[in-house]
Amino acid sequence: MVKSFLFSLTFLLFATLSSAEDGYRLWLRYDKIDNNSLLQQYRNQISSIRFSGSSPTLTAAKNELKTGLQGLLDKKITETSSVTGASLLVFTKSFAGSVKANIDYNKLGDEGFLIQTIKNGQKNATIITANTDIGLLYGVFHYLRLLQTHQNIQHLNITSVPKIQNRILNHWDNLNRTIERGYAGISLWNWHTLPGYIDQRYIDYARANASIGINGTVLTNVNANALVLTKDYLLKVKALADAFRPYGMKVYLTARFSAPIEIGGLKTADPLDASVQNWWKQKADEIYSHIPDFGGFLVKANSEGQPGPQNYGRTHADGANMLADAVAPHNGIVIWRAFVYDVRVQKEDENFDSARNHNAPSIASSDRFKQAYAEFKPLDGKFRKNVLVQVKNGPIDFQPREPFSPLFGAMPNTPLAMEFQLTMEYLGQGTHLVYQAPLFKEVLDADTYANGKGSTVAKVINGSLHNYSVTAIAGVSNIGSDRNWTSNPFGQATWYAFGRLAWNHDLSSEKIADEWIRQTFSNNPATIATMQKIMMASREAVVNYMTPLGLHHIMGTSHHYGPAPWVDNLGRADWNPVYYHRADAYGIGFDRTEKGSNALAQYAPQVQAQWKDSNTCDEKDLLWFHHVSWSHKMKNGKTLWNELSSKYQEGIDTVRWMQKQWNTVKNSIDDERFKQVQMFLNIQEKDAVWWKDACLLYFQTFSKMPIPSNVEKPDNTLEYYKSLKFPFAPGIGGNN
Repeated sequence: MVKSFLFSLTFLLFATLSSAEDGYRLWLRYDKIDNNSLLQQYRNQISSIRFSGSSPTLTAAKNELKTGLQGLLDKKITETSSVTGASLLVFTKSFAGSVKANIDYNKLGDEGFLIQTIKNGQKNATIITANTDIGLLYGVFHYLRLLQTHQNIQHLNITSVPKIQNRILNHWDNLNRTIERGYAGISLWNWHTLPGYIDQRYIDYARANASIGINGTVLTNVNANALVLTKDYLLKVKALADAFRPYGMKVYLTARFSAPIEIGGLKTADPLDASVQNWWKQKADEIYSHIPDFGGFLVKANSEGQPGPQNYGRTHADGANMLADAVAPHNGIVIWRAFVYDVRVQKEDENFDSARNHNAPSIASSDRFKQAYAEFKPLDGKFRKNVLVQVKNGPIDFQPREPFSPLFGAMPNTPLAMEFQLTMEYLGQGTHLVYQAPLFKEVLDADTYANGKGSTVAKVINGSLHNYSVTAIAGVSNIGSDRNWTSNPFGQATWYAFGRLAWNHDLSSEKIADEWIRQTFSNNPATIATMQKIMMASREAVVNYMTPLGLHHIMGTSHHYGPAPWVDNLGRADWNPVYYHRADAYGIGFDRTEKGSNALAQYAPQVQAQWKDSNTCDEKDLLWFHHVSWSHKMKNGKTLWNELSSKYQEGIDTVRWMQKQWNTVKNSIDDERFKQVQMFLNIQEKDAVWWKDACLLYFQTFSKMPIPSNVEKPDNTLEYYKSLKFPFAPGIGGNN
């Protein structure tokens, strides 16, 4: 019943909804090509299609192709049963015998595809082929992308295979439909009406993800609720899994480690206890009885109060392996998050307290930077083969800029998965325009030197560096119930970029931006150039007006909205912004050299060499690794204080430039999205000024130096900025 209902809905496509440009259709707009010359070329080349095979996925692919072509070409596409009569042939390997083409299917794997121009009788034709139905669907989406972006399709020879196996969105969605760190409305998943009601948005969500190669979704928050593992909720999860399956999307669930106690009636959740092991095996069997292709579990344990194996004196490996054994018979995986730090309340080093009042650098005996490495590096090789350790891109927590986590390259015997954050917890949240592809690329292209030069983070997570048998990349979702999915329209670009990079991390940020703009807004060259410039400048702008020169984690506490570098009264040291910037009369920054916390020792020697000397350290990372004097001479000759001040102003100036650039595209895009982005940029400009004023006034209490003449003077007093409160800021609900 659910399936028949699903497929009656499946192709009420975005284009058939409202004609208003409200952003719902994302990059799958399929509007008539507005270049008449190109339109005629495409029409001449695409006269009819032959689509071989039948399955829910192939039905989805066929309907997508026909609807896309009819929208883009503004003509009805004929389907033929004749091979020679078709200009576009779409088939899997099992139907390849009817087509005269030399195809090496061994190169395509389970998800790859080939798009190629061949001779078909007296005319040229295009083939889209793959080993599997889902590979064919990916090929169809890629072919439609070529048309949407106005590419030449006369002589095609494209082979595309994903570089990473499991490409997953992590939803931090709660069962009550709130979203932790969510800024685009409430959760898509209406648990109350499931399983009986399948919202069209579920289908469109799966389509959008399949179009960029995302093949998995974790439905629930890593701060997990055990209720989702009960029978009633598993039936709801099954309904979503059934809706997503034609699009190649597996579902995953977060597993609360204490579930055997909370819903199982056991007295312990000790992973070495036989009754606990048996409970999880039975639970896994139950899940797979409903969802045969269930992906597996994502686990946050012994972090920020979450239960875990350390509650029983066991290791992370003990906990992960217990769950891995439960899902192994079903080919499931366990993704165990490395975002952990000591559950004991830490006390700051006495030297830190004294250094804030004396002319001497601060020294830390403890450093949250080091904790994930310290806990997981000794466990390398002790996890089951179907366990991945999921590591945040940086060692702290999704900051506007972080050095790559030292765990990448340090665990050759344990598959590591990348965790990026698409939702903008620390990037101004839902109103700021920040295209995150440059952030993702900066991390993926970073060299770990684990096996010598060229040992990039990308090669770690794609398995090629250490021969991992299972690979994964995850993005914390920025999707909500807002009509346009991500609140700010440019949030869609980050979702799009994550999918494209998860499939092929060699793509450039500029290439991805170009694709997204063409599909989402316009193929007009001037419009593309302007939007691409805005997007490519946006990430560095937010770094400059929030956390320049390596400052980090100085946001408002709890909600993480706005600046609060003065906070020093929370329950443990590493919850306080003062812990991270360590401003004092001498200077600012966290000393992570051998004279400080020695966190640098967790990296390969070649990496250490890049950062260990404050005089040669890349200045964008300077305050990550060094506590330097306010008078420290920068490479441009300025003092640190003057350069810090100038960077804050530079961030504001970039946002104002973005505003002016955006105004130039007013006549080339729709009014609705133009006005929305314009208003958001106004908010962003005000927030950028707020950041500069609050931070410089606070840091000036230590530097005792005047704000440089090239920097705008603050509008208010430090006391005013300290007094601001945001009790109902969105996304509150604990850290992750």
